[in-house]
Amino acid sequence: MPGGKTGGKSIVFKTILLSFIYVAPLVLMFFSFPVWIYFAFWITAGVGMAGIGMGVMHDANHGSFSKNKKVNNFFGKSIVLLCGNKLNWTIQHNVLHHSFTNIVGKDEDLDAGGLIRLHPNQPQKKYHKYQYLYAPLLYALLTLNWFLRKDFEQLKRYNEKGLLEEQGKVYNKEWLNLIFGKLLYASIFLIVPLIFHPYPWFFVILGFVAMHMVAGSLLSWIFQLAHVMEPTVKFSESDNFSENEWAAHQMLTTINFSTRSKFVTWYTGGLNHQVEHHLFPNISHVHYQRISEIVKDTAKDFDLPYIALPSVSQAIWAHVKYLKQLGAEPQPVRA
Repeated sequence: MPGGKTGGKSIVFKTILLSFIYVAPLVLMFFSFPVWIYFAFWITAGVGMAGIGMGVMHDANHGSFSKNKKVNNFFGKSIVLLCGNKLNWTIQHNVLHHSFTNIVGKDEDLDAGGLIRLHPNQPQKKYHKYQYLYAPLLYALLTLNWFLRKDFEQLKRYNEKGLLEEQGKVYNKEWLNLIFGKLLYASIFLIVPLIFHPYPWFFVILGFVAMHMVAGSLLSWIFQLAHVMEPTVKFSESDNFSENEWAAHQMLTTINFSTRSKFVTWYTGGLNHQVEHHLFPNISHVHYQRISEIVKDTAKDFDLPYIALPSVSQAIWAHVKYLKQLGAEPQPVRA
């Protein structure tokens, strides 16, 4: 592969540009601007925040940002500036999601705490018939949930399951790292603005929430469009898979969308090429467009599906219809 499997100069340029989109508005907020521009800065920062998560942090934590492990580790830790925790994210995404894609009870990306039914084997509640209407609001709360609740619960749960030990991590030390990261994030992005921004405190809180709702919405929708769709196969925890079925499992459970759009591919960090990402998670997303035709031809040779929707709008509509379907269908009865 020309230039190796990492991102090369293109991902360096992307990192600089997305960092500017994220940081510049946060700096400009300290100066006096009309209130509508002030909130526009917060919203722009949310766009940059999501972009860094998808196009920089994601590759770095898969080891594909750079050939240098220290560089990958450094940019992987940028999740602290997105209000998240590197260890929790790595376990949930790299270990659980990529190993047990669309397997209910193992893939935590399917767990919405019962508020949204994302898998046919999850219990159905009466309010789920409205989930296609209220899910977008809950999606917008994704990063605020990371910041306030999820990371603390995950760290405790992963320790109880022995997943921290598998990663060679010490529980008490990781609690200190988690608390330090949260305090650092809160200090930079909330406490300092509350003290020094030229607007009242409630404008700062509203702007902070708006930034997170933009980032949370973008991240959630991209995640959901990749797996929680009608064409993909859903599995139960009792299903068995051998190692040589791994690639087939990834093809059955992932879906591409809007792959012809250079902008969508660029901004989402190639997460619209979800099939390629799941087959080659250690290859940078900058190469997915080139290898997609090979993957498609190989899938055809082995009679495996290569699921792709042509646009973001069609993918969103398909996901909403699937949410409505899951909200109406009863949980299947197993013999």
